[in-house]
Amino acid sequence: MIAKNHQITYKNVASKYYNFLPEEIELAFADLDQILENYGFHVKDQLFFSIISDPTAPVMTAEIFRPIEEDDFLPMPKSEDIRFRSYFSVNGMLMTRITDQYDEQSQTKYWELMEHIQMNNLVQSSPVFVEFKRSHSGTAYVEMCVGVTG
Repeated sequence: MIAKNHQITYKNVASKYYNFLPEEIELAFADLDQILENYGFHVKDQLFFSIISDPTAPVMTAEIFRPIEEDDFLPMPKSEDIRFRSYFSVNGMLMTRITDQYDEQSQTKYWELMEHIQMNNLVQSSPVFVEFKRSHSGTAYVEMCVGVTG
């Protein structure tokens, strides 16, 4: 099932671009967390990323986002290449949810979103975003979404 008019909204978000093998994505997550912690920032429990590269490419390019508790983003060396946004919001998105078999279902759900865009004569207006979430009862799930116009 694909939901319409989804939005992603976060406050105080740090991000960084990474290139990695898809099976090494956890290393990129850990690297961003470590950089932020080294400079005294406290990451929140939310994590999301955008897929910048072709999903069939052997090396994935993604921007990884991590909300932080701090309202101020103190100066950090440019060499760390960390971006900060006081507010991060993307509206007008299509969204689908993955509740189990994440590795297998992520490819299927990605292509379902792309097919929906094509079949409905929509235009993709953002990268595909993947958000890791947890229900009130503590059950983990993933939302995959993409901005569209038309």
